[in-house]
Amino acid sequence: MATKTLDQHIEVTPGIAGGKPRIAGHRITVQNIVIWHERIGKSVDEIVSEYDLTLADVYAALAYYYDHRSEIDHDIEESKAFIEALRESAPSKLKQKLHEAED
Repeated sequence: MATKTLDQHIEVTPGIAGGKPRIAGHRITVQNIVIWHERIGKSVDEIVSEYDLTLADVYAALAYYYDHRSEIDHDIEESKAFIEALRESAPSKLKQKLHEAED
């Protein structure tokens, strides 16, 4: 009988981490791992040591990502768009003061 080891490391629980896939027993999402590893360039070893995870946890997250790449990439882009919209709608106090000083 085959054992699904990915299921031991990745879980999805409504109400925790926005219902996004995450490392079992942690609030660290697969999306977090992807951003740290694929976009920022952290090594798997760096992620393991900085966030008290196992190698298996991080590799399981990356495997999950590669199996669900379009969905997770879409979520990352949605998050980036949301953050940008927040920045546009609520400029920082420093920017406001600089703008007022220019006038």
